[in-house]
This record gives sequence, structure tokens and C-alpha cells, in this order.
Amino acid sequence: MDSKAAPLWDSKKQCFVGMLTITDFINILHRYYKSPLVQIYELEEHKIETWREVYLQDSFKPLVSISPNASLYDAVSSLLKNKIHRLPVVDPLTGNTLYILTHKRILKFLKLFISEMAKPAFLGQTLEELGIGTFHKIAVVRSDTPLYTALGIFVDQRVSALPVVDDNGRVVDIYSKFDVINLAAEKMYNNLDVTVTKALQHRSQYFEGVLTCNTHDTLESIINRLVEAEVHRLVVVDEQEVVKGIVSLSDILQALVLTNEEAD
Repeated sequence: MDSKAAPLWDSKKQCFVGMLTITDFINILHRYYKSPLVQIYELEEHKIETWREVYLQDSFKPLVSISPNASLYDAVSSLLKNKIHRLPVVDPLTGNTLYILTHKRILKFLKLFISEMAKPAFLGQTLEELGIGTFHKIAVVRSDTPLYTALGIFVDQRVSALPVVDDNGRVVDIYSKFDVINLAAEKMYNNLDVTVTKALQHRSQYFEGVLTCNTHDTLESIINRLVEAEVHRLVVVDEQEVVKGIVSLSDILQALVLTNEEAD
């Protein structure tokens, strides 16, 4: 099961009612944090039910799921239409969650599937030709940006990763929502005034650098890089490594779905 989210079971209703994700954890941290001198007791004592009722209120969305008999196209469409990153596959008879579909797992399957069929022409086209990715108002942070500021950007702009840039706009690192979970693992969530660089020290031993691409890379090469590296996005840079955009798994799936629709 995907370690970045957990289905929520309501014992009163006897059914799954939603997903608890890293985004919830980030929202809780950002909502309750005051200073390093004030402990976030609410984080460990807060009940999930109370959090969903008090904080989510009007923004609460019912659980989106899919049947194991649905097509892969339906699954991709549901992920994109509902702007979610995890789709529980629920047995219609028992109500049990069988597994969780993610962008990463679907793209990995599509890469294997495409290799066994005639290669579509659009795979040889570039990001620039296909218009894939986000290239406007890219949210970035600097090495000395306070962690609380970064969490605020996650909450307000609803992005899933922030390229870390130097004074010249060159990418030197990346801070993603998934990195935030290490605050819980290392009990660092009571000091969100530390810099992004400090917060990323946990991975310094195995971090191989930011995975990048440019607008002249082909869709096929982008898919291969994403699947082989098992990452959720590539930072689009120019010849000087200056950040120009982001291309994500959802961008790729969106392109594949739209391409198929146009072909029909």
C-alpha cells in the first residue's frame, strides 16, 4: 500500500470515508505552528475526525474510489478530473480497499505497455512541441527560506514540490511535500523556523541531485526518466540550469489521455 496516504475507516458508518495524506499533515502544521517555544500539542492529540470536521468543513470532499472492473482509462480520467494523486480500488461487494492506484504506478505500466506496441508518433515530439508542463509563476524557494514559509506555499499555491534556487535562479535542490513527513519521523515539527536546507539534511547521504530536463527533450525520454528514477516530477531548466518550469506525472498522464481523445 502507498505509504504516503492511508484510507480512513469510519467505524460508525462501517465504510471508508476518505484519505489521510501528507497534505493534511502539512495543513495541520501550518495551521497550528506558532514558534519554536510553543509545542504543537494538537498535532499528537488531535483526532482525525475532529480535524476533518473543523478544518475541512466546506472543503471536505467525499472519498473518490473506483471498481476493480473499471478500465485504466477511467482510472486516469478520475485522477485528473478530481485532481487527486491516489485512487483507492474498492471491492463493490465487500467495500474493502484492494489497492491504491497512483500516477507513478500507472505511468510505469504504460511505459511497459507502450514498449510492446507500435510506438505512437507523439512520443518522439518534444515538451515544447506538445506544450506539456507548467511554465508560468513557478513557485521556488531559496536555501535560507524558513521551512514555515515553504509550508505556506504548499498550502496557498497547492503545489507538490518547490525547486530550491540560488541567487541566479539556478536549481540546487528540491523540497517536496513528501520531504515534510521527515519532520514527524525526526520530531522536528516543533521548530519550523529552520531553513529548507536544514530540513533537507536528512537525505544528504543518498540525494543524487535534482532531476532535470529541458523543453527540447522528447516525451519518451521524459517518461523513461520519470519511471526509472521513480520520481513525481522533473524540473525544466535552460542551458544555465535556471528553473523554467515543472513537468509532473499528472502532466504526462494528462497529455496521454488528451492525445488518445484527439486520436479518436
